[in-house]
Amino acid sequence: MPDALLFDLDGTLLDSDPLHREVFAELLAPYGHDVDADFYARKIHGRLNRDVFAELTPGLDRDRMDWDKEALFRDLLARRGANPTPGLVAFLDRAGQAALPAAVVTNACRLNAEAMLAALGLRDRFGAVISAEECAAGKPDPAPYLAGAEALGVRPARCLAFEDSGSGLEAARAAGCTVVGLTSTLSPQEMRAAGAHHVIQDFTDPALGPLLGVDTGAFT
Repeated sequence: MPDALLFDLDGTLLDSDPLHREVFAELLAPYGHDVDADFYARKIHGRLNRDVFAELTPGLDRDRMDWDKEALFRDLLARRGANPTPGLVAFLDRAGQAALPAAVVTNACRLNAEAMLAALGLRDRFGAVISAEECAAGKPDPAPYLAGAEALGVRPARCLAFEDSGSGLEAARAAGCTVVGLTSTLSPQEMRAAGAHHVIQDFTDPALGPLLGVDTGAFT
């Protein structure tokens, strides 16, 4: 059994990518970018906003673009709401019964992270929320995952990390975590190539029981 659980947020705890893609499409259309699903996956998913805007809108104030994008996202989230990834609540319940501490480790800004967790009604399930903006570097650098483990008082090698993006998988693997990839965006083959030790579809996967060291069957 691991000593702690570390969770990415966007695409892992909830399917927020459609909201992000909608906002990016609105902001980037005036600059000639058609943000369809393929463009989003290749150019945006898993990257820091500032890096995205530096590449796609050179010469503009990337900090202002970043701020505007996230404000629009929070507004859209408030209007649309959010649902947790299938099986997540039951999985967190079982982790709580096993006294496993958990933290969120995200490239999202803190305002977004707190807004998403509040929309899910799950903020109290996590002992720490690590935002990349408060670390020396964001994913794919391991710094956020190292900070998550430190916040929970455990060694990264004793953490089970859940991720859905290539940059996140790389970051968690580099930090020394055991990495579980959720196939919300990437194929199992892409997940393993990016660093996943295990691959699941969502938190209903019966493979999660052995990873926690308990015989649970599917989390429903």
